[in-house]
Amino acid sequence: MNNRQFGDMGEEIACKYLKDNGYEIIDRNVHYSRFCELDIIAKQKNVLVFVEVKTRKTDLFGTPFEAINKSKYENIKKGALNYLSEHPCKNYRIDVVGITLKPELKIEHLQNI
Repeated sequence: MNNRQFGDMGEEIACKYLKDNGYEIIDRNVHYSRFCELDIIAKQKNVLVFVEVKTRKTDLFGTPFEAINKSKYENIKKGALNYLSEHPCKNYRIDVVGITLKPELKIEHLQNI
């Protein structure tokens, strides 16, 4: 399994988790540049949610959340602002879903980072 397939698998798990928790999936994998991709765009009630998904096989080399550095956050924010310029919305936030596959499936969701 290559990195893209691995990431896609994590996004599928995250979409199921979000749907199970009342989110409506609006779009996926929206690109604005080589460095700027929005993994999942969802809606929770009247809030537009930009969701970054980070998937790890294990946490031996760090948690999924540790992969969100300042540069990555800025790219996510840039993507969200580009999306909002095309689809105006006043209520929005950025979330991160961290998925660790082993030793057992673990899903963590940080809201409004």
